[in-house]
Amino acid sequence: MAWIEPEVTRKPKRPMFLCVLSNTKTAHIPKLSAAGKTAELTDYTPAGDAELMETGNIISVPVLPMTPPYDTPTPAIMTRSALKLTDAPYHFINSGLIVTPEVPCIDLKAKPGEDIRESIAVYDVQEICMRAKFLAKRLRNQVDHVVIGESIPGGTTTAMGVLMALGYNGNVSSSADENPLELKKQVIEEGLKASGLTFGCLKDDPMKAIACMGDPMMPAVVGLVAGFQGTDVSVVLAGGTQMVAVYALIKHLGLNTEKLAIATTRYVVEDKSANFIELTRILGVPAVYIADPGFGKSELKGLHRYETGTIKEGAGAGGAMYLAGLYGISQDDFRSEVENVCKLLKAGH
Repeated sequence: MAWIEPEVTRKPKRPMFLCVLSNTKTAHIPKLSAAGKTAELTDYTPAGDAELMETGNIISVPVLPMTPPYDTPTPAIMTRSALKLTDAPYHFINSGLIVTPEVPCIDLKAKPGEDIRESIAVYDVQEICMRAKFLAKRLRNQVDHVVIGESIPGGTTTAMGVLMALGYNGNVSSSADENPLELKKQVIEEGLKASGLTFGCLKDDPMKAIACMGDPMMPAVVGLVAGFQGTDVSVVLAGGTQMVAVYALIKHLGLNTEKLAIATTRYVVEDKSANFIELTRILGVPAVYIADPGFGKSELKGLHRYETGTIKEGAGAGGAMYLAGLYGISQDDFRSEVENVCKLLKAGH
């Protein structure tokens, strides 16, 4: 069986990987996000992910992006491995970081997201979107295929909030063993109330859905997709339920979705607490790619935790594996590279 399903037949000539890095203060709510050892340390997770993807280690952040309690390494190890094996060009995009990484980033001048229980969750949504669109227009002569990932702790909660504001009743995934769905629903209910919203009331105003219930990653990805419209560039949204929410926003904005696809990991698809595949069907996503790194065969215990659902996706891992598949890299070679990255990471710390 191929490790990327369905198998990709049309190989792009000039692919590129983009990863949008953002923060939302929604992640500060205790027990909501497991993308960091404590709620406060989630501020450092996207910066740590970027440094790890670029260098194979962290530079400025105080602690490795790990998921407690087993210190499962961040999905950025998969993205790092794919970028190394493929040598594909890539960029990191800062869209509302609290902590910036010590590696080059394109800055969209976005403010970090607020707690969605405030009346405004994302400021300057239109401006972030416009700057991202300019960036895509600058890049589109260099590429024919773009994979867009994200790193934002608390992002599955904001995704669920936006989906509900648009009228979709879907459970989202989590970076934790036990998906805190009841807590997420309570936070979203408080968020909807704070903004004077009801279920589905913003189906015709997706930008307001971002402003009230979203995070700063969303307008950045929407703007990038908008900037690639009208060209031969096809786009793969790399992520689980967060990218489903972004796809929903793109669809409700009336943008062309024919050249769009979503790529994620097997761990998101198999998450029984979420309904990723059902949401993609409801939304009519043209293609969904599922990547399986086969970590069950690994000798590293930290990687085994992925198989038990401790951690599922992030930093564009599913899309990065899809990219590795495009380059003809086998599952065994990919997993071997991930193991190397993990060993070097431990040696450096």
